[in-house]
Amino acid sequence: MLCIRHILLAFALLAASAARAETREEWIALGARVHGAFGPFIPVGIRIGLDAKEKLHADPRELTVTYYNGTKPPCPCIVDGVMIATQASPGQGTLQVAPEKAPDGMMAVILIKNRKSGEALRYTISDEWLPKILAWIKTDPPARYDAAMSAEGLFGVESIK
Repeated sequence: MLCIRHILLAFALLAASAARAETREEWIALGARVHGAFGPFIPVGIRIGLDAKEKLHADPRELTVTYYNGTKPPCPCIVDGVMIATQASPGQGTLQVAPEKAPDGMMAVILIKNRKSGEALRYTISDEWLPKILAWIKTDPPARYDAAMSAEGLFGVESIK
């Protein structure tokens, strides 16, 4: 229930402003405002959302997101980062957290689709990343952001039909 409130709060904040962040500091401030803190999962979602926008050649609000949470993190915090990077939202019907769980061995599966072109990508984050990402909590927000943006192999991505 707390995660749903985070998502609804984030939607309200996004609707109230253009919610464009371009610098590390802007992403950190926006992530903290939307999520309540800039934890280690937020920049993971931002990185995935930015990657999808680039690969799918999407403008703001052109993407739909379906998020499948794994069983390990108790809350789909990653989706808050995806939401602010893609500007998809539950209020617009462009973002949903699926009731089904991600497959075993996956911390998260995120399907992102360009509504205009129909192109879609499937992002996966394996459970192997959980201890590494949780270790980022011991660092400050800029270090968390930098770690997520530079982590090689953080996620898998494939085109889907």
